[in-house]
Amino acid sequence: MQAEDLWLKFIEEKEIKDTAYEAWAFGEAPDVLLELVLIGRKTATASAFQLYEIESEDLPTVSAYSVILDSKDEVACIIRTTKVTLVPFNEVSASHAFKEGEDDRTLESWRLVHRLFFSKELEKYKLEFSEEMLVVCEEFELVYAA
Repeated sequence: MQAEDLWLKFIEEKEIKDTAYEAWAFGEAPDVLLELVLIGRKTATASAFQLYEIESEDLPTVSAYSVILDSKDEVACIIRTTKVTLVPFNEVSASHAFKEGEDDRTLESWRLVHRLFFSKELEKYKLEFSEEMLVVCEEFELVYAA
């Protein structure tokens, strides 16, 4: 099933009118992160603000829908963004780290994993990671599973 097929099924069943969506997969381990969403453990994600600027992408917005793909670009579910905040990396909260649902859900673990991930992503653009860099913290709810 393609993203468009799942989206059309969703909006028909939920009687949603004229709403756009984006289709994407989670970062470095899309299948692992997707599974955490599907079991209800992952309700947040984070991304480097600089990458939105470089790639001329709009920031996520509250109430926006996303069709989430697995590592093979197959549809898995639909989420709806419930909160978006911009904070420096070193000010991301323990609450947000917990909501991301990864590893042991601690802020220490979140910082370790995301420091490595952001460093790797920024390096592609010859940029360096900084503790003060802005992070887009997004919270969401699972609204539909394929």
